[in-house]
Amino acid sequence: MTKDPVCGMAVDETKAGATVTHEGKTYYFCAAGCKATFEKDPKKYLGGHGGGH
Repeated sequence: MTKDPVCGMAVDETKAGATVTHEGKTYYFCAAGCKATFEKDPKKYLGGHGGGH
């Protein structure tokens, strides 16, 4: 399990709603909406805690 960097939800890598590779690392998301939010401003979500939906 990993955490969605946008909302902080626990995500099973094998069942993730969406994924994106950023700077060589794969990030897993609960849904496409969180992926889209991440892609608009990845630095906002890296190294911090998820902000919730």
